[in-house]
Order: sequence, then structure tokens, then C-alpha cells
Amino acid sequence: MVSNAQGSPVKALLVEDIAFCTFILFAMLHRFNYEIVVAKNGKEAVDLFLEGKKFDIVLCDKDMRIICGPEAVEKIRSLGETDEKIVGVSADDNAMEAFMSAGADVFVHKPMKLETLGTMIQEVINKKNAMV
Repeated sequence: MVSNAQGSPVKALLVEDIAFCTFILFAMLHRFNYEIVVAKNGKEAVDLFLEGKKFDIVLCDKDMRIICGPEAVEKIRSLGETDEKIVGVSADDNAMEAFMSAGADVFVHKPMKLETLGTMIQEVINKKNAMV
């Protein structure tokens, strides 16, 4: 697994309700050996944070049936979770503004390129290493 200097794995939360998209993004994260947790909607993602779970990066889709992506991001940030890199992901051209105003760190259009994900992963690893 990709890890920081202390050896703890890099943890990712994938918030996506479409099975095919989940499969693709999961496979991309798996290539970087992340420890991956999947939430099928924004409510499941928020509940994980309410349970005290911690993640290094969150990839969050916009349109989901139970709590949309931007609303989930806003709720996660309102819980005081500021250390996670939150990435809004959507094919919707108007999603960027919604995610950024909700507190996401970055927005990426679907389909996401492996190189784009790799760059974000390196930023997360560098941040983890700087915190050691």
C-alpha cells in the first residue's frame, strides 16, 4: 500500500452510486494501493465521518439519490473535517461551482484520467509526510 513515512496506509473514501463508475474509480485507486472504502451515497459518506472514520482523500460524485455530493461535502466540512482532500467528480459541467462552494478542494470532470488522479495522490502523500 502507498503509505506515509510512518507506514500508515493512505485511505480513500469513494462516494459513488453508479456501480460501473464505482468499479472504474475503485480500480484506479487500487492501482495506487490505497485502502479504499466505498459509500453508495452522500448519507453513507457523512455517516462514516460521524462514526469517527478518517480518510486522506475523498472522491465524491455529484448526483446521488440520498444526499447529493455537494451537500455531503458541506456536511463533512461542517463536522470540522478539514484535513481530507475532497475531490468533486462529475460529468455535469455545472458541478464545479456547487462542489467548490460546498468546500471541496478540487473538481475533476468525468471521466477522470489516471494521470490526474496520480497527481492528486502525490499531493496527499506529500501532505501526510509533511505532518509526520
